[in-house]
Amino acid sequence: MHSEIITTIPPKTKMKVRNQPLQPVIPNLQENFKRQLPVTEYLLVLNPHEELRHRIAQVRVAFQETYQPAVAVGGKVHLTLLRFNQLALVEERIVQRLRIIAMGFPPFKVELKDFGSFPSHSIFINVTSKLPIRNLVKELKDIQRLMKLDKDNKPHFMDEPHMLVARKLLPWQFEKGWQEYSNKSFTGRFIADGMLLLRRREGDRAWQIVERLAFQNLPVATRQGELFA
Repeated sequence: MHSEIITTIPPKTKMKVRNQPLQPVIPNLQENFKRQLPVTEYLLVLNPHEELRHRIAQVRVAFQETYQPAVAVGGKVHLTLLRFNQLALVEERIVQRLRIIAMGFPPFKVELKDFGSFPSHSIFINVTSKLPIRNLVKELKDIQRLMKLDKDNKPHFMDEPHMLVARKLLPWQFEKGWQEYSNKSFTGRFIADGMLLLRRREGDRAWQIVERLAFQNLPVATRQGELFA
């Protein structure tokens, strides 16, 4: 009885059922599932010492009080290396790779001097010791695949390091502000002996520290041992 039922099905029909394409369905399911997962915003930064952070915060407040930009530069003072959005479930893998990069990188001095601008919308404090920061960002780009959420959410690396004072300025705010701050002086320095990974979950206003990643200047063999441990 069983064999008779099989033989009544035309061979072409059987092949069609067996070879029903499933590949397009799987990515769609993955994408739909992905959209339902919480997305976290991340920042990787260098953190100046407290006295320098206070001085830079005072510069920001003074600009804010004088020119009243619509978008205030708030929060704690730091030098951003990169920002990205990613699913929370990828966080541990990212942290592990960042640890390896930090372990192999030496501490370095960050020098700040006077002011610069991005015409015609932003004013910042110049970072004059750009090379070690650019070298660090170059190493971070090696793991950017982990930080890419999708084609519309790629990591943003700071190839031109700076300490922001004001952003999204109106033309008159930028013109008058830059006229003043291009003639002002500012000096400061700090030793970058590690970097901070910060996160802000959807709906949160405050940033949380995920981990401080110390620069240890360790040899390659030690770092590889940590990676494969």
